[in-house]
Amino acid sequence: MNIQTPISNAVDLGAIKNKQRIAWSSGDYSVIGTTLQIVGEALCEAVDLRSNQRVLDVAAGNGNATLAAARRFAYVISTDYVFALLERGRERAKAERLPIAFQEGDAEALAFEDASFDVVLSTFGVMFTPNQELAASELMRVCRKGGKIGMANWTPESFIGQLFKTIGKFVPPAPGVKSPLLWGTRAHLEMLFGPKAIVAAESKNFVFRYKSPKHWIETFRTYYGPVVKAFENIDAEARKALEADLYALLDKFNVAKDGTLVIPSEYMEVVIIKKS
Repeated sequence: MNIQTPISNAVDLGAIKNKQRIAWSSGDYSVIGTTLQIVGEALCEAVDLRSNQRVLDVAAGNGNATLAAARRFAYVISTDYVFALLERGRERAKAERLPIAFQEGDAEALAFEDASFDVVLSTFGVMFTPNQELAASELMRVCRKGGKIGMANWTPESFIGQLFKTIGKFVPPAPGVKSPLLWGTRAHLEMLFGPKAIVAAESKNFVFRYKSPKHWIETFRTYYGPVVKAFENIDAEARKALEADLYALLDKFNVAKDGTLVIPSEYMEVVIIKKS
């Protein structure tokens, strides 16, 4: 995967976005997403979230950062372009009796007024937008002056970064589109958000914990959209090869010695302060 590939003017970003929506609608990401809840909690602490602040969770998935913010008594709107994931977030909010607003929407065209939020959050969501510059611009636009943008983004060297590289050998990413893993690099973040923001970034790890490598494979093949679609879009021989490569990847990163799977995956915890 070449993470330096620039966007070509000929690239149909709308078509790419539709394919992404289909991919993330496949399986049921919420089964995996809920295991990442601790990332949302940590991010709310990183931005020093205060009760009564207006918070927008962008590309919220099944609502990890959404719930974390609402648990801190903020006023939260959760938005994603995959309706089914918002429904999972609604179910979780109802179970916890949290007053959260859910709204279907596109991270590259947020349906909110300028400077209407104190805090804007995204955990492993906005990083997958095909038009990165536009997405970053939208995050800045809806955040008030002095407000904060908090993000959690997988790094290129992380386990998840290498997972996408492995998938890319069998199902190549769309040509001319920048890698989402660029969001996990400080230099790219500073380029995206520019001189009107102060960017702070800290390397952290989320630890995947599964019963075994086989359990991880079965779970991701069933529920994680990009893996689901990768196996669907290749022939039987390629499926065997992809599965073998995934087992090799798991073996490389797995730190457990008892037959279970314990894999730390690096991500960048980002706090951006909007200066103007």
